[in-house]
Amino acid sequence: MLEVVVSGLVTGLAIAVPIGAVGAFLVTLTARTSWRVGSAAALGVATVDGVYAAAAVLGGAALAGLLAPVADALRVVSGLVLLGIAALTALHAWSRRSSPARSGRVVGPRAAYLLFVGITAVNPTTVVYFAAVVLGNRDLVDGPVEGLVFVAAAFAASALWQLGLALAGAGLGRTITGPRGRLVTGLVSAVVVAGLAVRTILG
Repeated sequence: MLEVVVSGLVTGLAIAVPIGAVGAFLVTLTARTSWRVGSAAALGVATVDGVYAAAAVLGGAALAGLLAPVADALRVVSGLVLLGIAALTALHAWSRRSSPARSGRVVGPRAAYLLFVGITAVNPTTVVYFAAVVLGNRDLVDGPVEGLVFVAAAFAASALWQLGLALAGAGLGRTITGPRGRLVTGLVSAVVVAGLAVRTILG
């Protein structure tokens, strides 16, 4: 059972640790809002990782096969969603550039959670990754108990990493309290997300 726990932790960290646009967006969103908002967003990412891990355990091969014919369409949709988020982030940062720091709140915790669930869910790479790991380690998840432990460990690893990013964002936010700092973090976040959007669409 310990092997299953370790495998789940490693799997969750392997998909979570590479800091792409979602991670950068999480850090800058927390810096511009609050720890509560950032932690909710972090749990949104971890929730999708956990759901995809469960889906991979239950039917990884079938899910990977179903996603294959629509992978290109999902990639384009994912890119367009990210472009929209980048545009809204930049627009909000620019429109609030002269506002008092208190009005810099972009979203509340619930909206942040749902936003990051959506951003993560439209990335088909996540479920394909989990499916590949599970299919390559069938002996680890050959029963419901092992599957449940694997999913719980993957979720925990992802949640801890994402919450760490949110904590880093909260620390950054304490040093960026003025309008200029919030403008810079907002625009940087928008550029990073837009960059991933273009990369996603182009494949």
